[in-house]
Amino acid sequence: MPPKSELSDPERWQDELTGMRFVWVKGGCYDMGCGAWTAHCDTDEMPVHKVCVDGFWMGQYEVTQKEWQTIMGENPSLSAYGDHYPVEKVSWSEVQTFIQKLEKQSKNRFCLPSEAQWEYACRSCGKQQKYAGKGVDLNHVGWFNENSLFITHSVGNKAPNDLDLYDMSGNVSEWCQDNYQADAYKRHASKNPLILSGNEKVVRGGDWSDELPQLRCSARRSYNKDMKSKDLGFRLIRINP
Repeated sequence: MPPKSELSDPERWQDELTGMRFVWVKGGCYDMGCGAWTAHCDTDEMPVHKVCVDGFWMGQYEVTQKEWQTIMGENPSLSAYGDHYPVEKVSWSEVQTFIQKLEKQSKNRFCLPSEAQWEYACRSCGKQQKYAGKGVDLNHVGWFNENSLFITHSVGNKAPNDLDLYDMSGNVSEWCQDNYQADAYKRHASKNPLILSGNEKVVRGGDWSDELPQLRCSARRSYNKDMKSKDLGFRLIRINP
């Protein structure tokens, strides 16, 4: 349990049912995409373009196996090493069922982050950061193929980014709300963009099996919404009450 002082912090919130903790991310505008502050840019990460997002509540950690089991009554994870490991082998479609059941029981509203929200939070409110952390050495902030032993790890064991969000570079990749479009950045709205046309869903953050370039804040990939993988999980947004 977090300290009482932290629970009373207006920029922190905890779901009483599951124990999931959320951090307030203040709204703002930023240059989304792969810019001069990073490298290994893929064509679907360009052009860099200005995007503004309203403030939102972001899950401080990836959703854990215990939190999933509290709502769903079972644990689908292949790497079932403990309660505080990220849940994986859950499809985008199954995540929607989890959200629906969670909302009924907790009386709060949730969703997956949009791609714009996810990158903005990963880069600590849109700072020109390559990875989700305070240093240039990813060993301090993320689990990837060179340090993970090719397994998932308990959430929150690496250093957070500037917003106190953990594991946004590495551990498990994370589902987003958007449908994937290779040219999405040419069609984004300037405020709160969300792409809902397409056959696959956006996945962000990289995972324990990835090489460094895939863990960049700007890196994008896509999977079918029914895809399940041992290196794929999610974190939630609490919709503002």
